[in-house]
Amino acid sequence: MRFEGTDSYVATPDLMLAVNAAIALERPLLIKGEPGTGKTMLAEEVARALSRPLLQWHVKSTTKAQQGLYEYDAVSRLRDSQLGDDKVADIANYLKRGVLWDAFESAVPAVVLIDEIDKADIEFPNDLLRELDRMEFYVYEIQRTVVARHRPLVVITSNNEKELPDAFLRRCFFHYIRFPDRETMVRIVDVHFPGLKKALLAEALEVFFNLREVPGLKKKPSTSELLDWLKLLLAEDIPPEALKSADRKALIPPLHGALLKNEQDVHLFERVAFMARAGR
Repeated sequence: MRFEGTDSYVATPDLMLAVNAAIALERPLLIKGEPGTGKTMLAEEVARALSRPLLQWHVKSTTKAQQGLYEYDAVSRLRDSQLGDDKVADIANYLKRGVLWDAFESAVPAVVLIDEIDKADIEFPNDLLRELDRMEFYVYEIQRTVVARHRPLVVITSNNEKELPDAFLRRCFFHYIRFPDRETMVRIVDVHFPGLKKALLAEALEVFFNLREVPGLKKKPSTSELLDWLKLLLAEDIPPEALKSADRKALIPPLHGALLKNEQDVHLFERVAFMARAGR
């Protein structure tokens, strides 16, 4: 089966090619790109398009690789033994299966999302090398090797907060999601707001892309923030004329809190607007 996008996710040809290459090579697909460019949603839409179950593992700074395999709850077993519970005789009762265990034993090929892998410790990717390569791992507590019934499609996302080890990168098919150009962005918006008036869309995109081009921004607005902003513009019935300005880069757009997410960027635009007015 091939991934060709969905009715709710606009995938560029190179992104579809990357997904299908990872499926053909049976390699993890490593996806990088700006926050808000649809990296996490990609795994969800691939699973939906291919009619595969989706298993999600959202990584935190405290996440350990072992948690993706299984965890042994020794504390609960000790407590139950003190209470005389009969289930302590079977140690399997205290094993919590992780996402990879569930994926390996899935009756059909699954899609596994390892989301924001760069949040974890630098050793986290290396600790998964053997399991992702061989599609098996050993459970010491029950002396059993769990072998994948079907090789899952593993989608790994990263926001580039830290470099990933070379040994890990060699085992992945890599794709960087470039920020959408205007034509692609129009298609994305049309999926979410099919009835949006062309005049409003044209003015909103002009403001949005000019915002992204202003030097000094700490955080450029993303695709998801554009969609939030458009939703607010529609809810408040903001007309296209309200977005127009003789000097667009000096414009602090209405409802800008959907686009600018820190006080430094807001102050930057306030200064730019003040300097623009003073120069007239």
